[in-house]
Amino acid sequence: MPAPHMQPFVLSPEPADRERRGTIDVHTAPGSSGGRRPVVVFVHGGPIPPGMEPGPRDWPTFLGYGALAAASGLIGVTIEHRLRATTDYPVAAKDVESAVEQARGLDGVDPDAVALWFFSGGSLLAADWLAAPPPWLRCVAFTYPALTPPPGWGVESRFDVAASVTSPSPKLLLTRVGHEFPEFVPGQDAFVAAAGPGLEIIEVPDGQHGFDSADHTEQSRSAVTRAMTWVAEALHSPSGR
Repeated sequence: MPAPHMQPFVLSPEPADRERRGTIDVHTAPGSSGGRRPVVVFVHGGPIPPGMEPGPRDWPTFLGYGALAAASGLIGVTIEHRLRATTDYPVAAKDVESAVEQARGLDGVDPDAVALWFFSGGSLLAADWLAAPPPWLRCVAFTYPALTPPPGWGVESRFDVAASVTSPSPKLLLTRVGHEFPEFVPGQDAFVAAAGPGLEIIEVPDGQHGFDSADHTEQSRSAVTRAMTWVAEALHSPSGR
């Protein structure tokens, strides 16, 4: 059986055209041209051991999310950052910042309509973006995230997402699972309290961490579909925030 991160994606979107540009991959709908489209940047989790192959951009899950974004009228960007250990958050944050800058500068991208979508341990990298959100950041989505540094990780307080929520903030989405890593649950609860009633929450009560590849159920498929629909609508909305 494949390793958990190499299990198939829970949905089967039409494959997108994918172009590798350094540390980012760009996913677009086949034959799409003309006009500028919103972009969603997917930030994978971690820490990931050095030299792990294939890298996250080639995992079925992120190929799936990229294709799903393209099928939703967006440009999907998957990245690779250097979160190899819990001490690497500062360097990984710079990688994400660079990737977002690249994404906004792509031909065909509307640089004023950007979403960031964080997963698992990579979600702590959202803290800077929520502490001082740029006007072009329409929404931020999280899937089975770490939102406060778990005990023993030794991560500096700068990366406490729950403590970084500002008002006003971009639109926020949290997808959380019923069978989460126990050390992630307090941070998710703190984030829900900090974000307030404007936070959109998608519950996957029977899901486990990594449900979007591990749990091939109607509940999983519905949760991923709802999340992508929410992100697309936030990006296409003329009202922005």
